[in-house]
Amino acid sequence: MKQLLNTLYVTTPDAYLRLEGETVCVMIEKEKRLQVPLHHLNAFVLFETMMSPALIGRCAADGRSIIWMNRTGKFMARMEGPVNGNILLRQTQYRAADDVALSLKIAQYFIAGKIRNSRQVLIRGARDSKNEQEKIALVQAARLMAGNLNKLAHAQSADIVRGLEGDSARIYFAALPMLIRPSARETFAFTTRNRRPPLDCFNALISFLYALLLGDCRSALETVGLDPQLGFLHTVRPGRASLALDLLEEFRAPICDRLAITLINREQLQAKDFDYRDGGSVLLNDAGRKTVIAAFQTRKQEEINHPLLQQNVYIGLLPQIQARLLARYLRNDIDGYVPYLQQ
Repeated sequence: MKQLLNTLYVTTPDAYLRLEGETVCVMIEKEKRLQVPLHHLNAFVLFETMMSPALIGRCAADGRSIIWMNRTGKFMARMEGPVNGNILLRQTQYRAADDVALSLKIAQYFIAGKIRNSRQVLIRGARDSKNEQEKIALVQAARLMAGNLNKLAHAQSADIVRGLEGDSARIYFAALPMLIRPSARETFAFTTRNRRPPLDCFNALISFLYALLLGDCRSALETVGLDPQLGFLHTVRPGRASLALDLLEEFRAPICDRLAITLINREQLQAKDFDYRDGGSVLLNDAGRKTVIAAFQTRKQEEINHPLLQQNVYIGLLPQIQARLLARYLRNDIDGYVPYLQQ
């Protein structure tokens, strides 16, 4: 559990990655800027960056994934080698997806983790708040979400689960601005979740973080042999990694949202790190993306005590751990799927 292979993020559009022996070289304007041993890497995330055919072929042969994104963090393409997943596990997954009762149960697990972890972010914020009115408002929001959490256990359909998730998200995002330090609230003002495109700095920031973590969730599912396209909560449609989106739900608040608040409150991100486009869209610029990616990678190297395993693990391994727990549940090796619950 202590091994954490790294993902290499390259944000410079004119960079070129090539294979040199057993290393990866990052070339910028024909100058070698970085050289990394290949065995230290398990994935690449490239922002409009080119890669040599030899390196692409080596990644395919070794099972390393390559993800291309545009400069705004939108997923563009993914390359992977031959599918090595356990076909018996995938058959079990497909049968489970056709079982309405079982699909509902798994969707409830994911959303229970999401609501509970979102509540923990608000409760922690209330504990640290020095504004009495805001403290009361945060506690009240957490109570409302607790009510939805209780209702979730009795939900009779996936639509009811999605409705409870949507109401909890509305309550959560209405309260989340109170966790931002007052001096930064003008720059990072927001009232609700918006995307495609994001219309404010905070939504631009969390959308980018969600996209980064979604790639990790998809890789984790493929590693254990599950099909990331076939989910239990998110509806299935061509090109959509529905199960990866399902798995992402329990990590949004404890990993992405908390990191976003930290970057803002420590003044690591400011208005100058965003581009403001015609039509009202707001996106991280090159400098902002580099800051966020560096912080995201540092966050993944931090250790936490996993409440189920009762041992310290790297945050970057959480998607792998939860994907394995989901696979074990689908195989009936364990009685239930326990989402990651932030302490």
